[in-house]
Amino acid sequence: MRVDPSPRFPADKDQLVRKLSDLFRDHAQQLNNLSEGKISAVTNKGTAAPTTGTYAQGDYIRKSAPVEAGAAASKYVILGWVCTVAGTPGTWLECRVLTGN
Repeated sequence: MRVDPSPRFPADKDQLVRKLSDLFRDHAQQLNNLSEGKISAVTNKGTAAPTTGTYAQGDYIRKSAPVEAGAAASKYVILGWVCTVAGTPGTWLECRVLTGN
């Protein structure tokens, strides 16, 4: 979840309280999920390396659904992608981890 830097709040007091309560609940849920290491709390996740947008060297995108891949005795999991050259969209390399299978 990304935080809107310019939220529009209702003028009605009851609606305002409800809106603020919803925002607080959503942020608390995300913070709790982050503290537990849950991918659902991460806003920079995807199914592939970015193909649009501007990125800096060192930016990292987590893979939202990692699975084991590769041939027997050299299987791996792609955890995400790291930007090695800044740009639009930059140059991205897979971050792989061997599973030992």
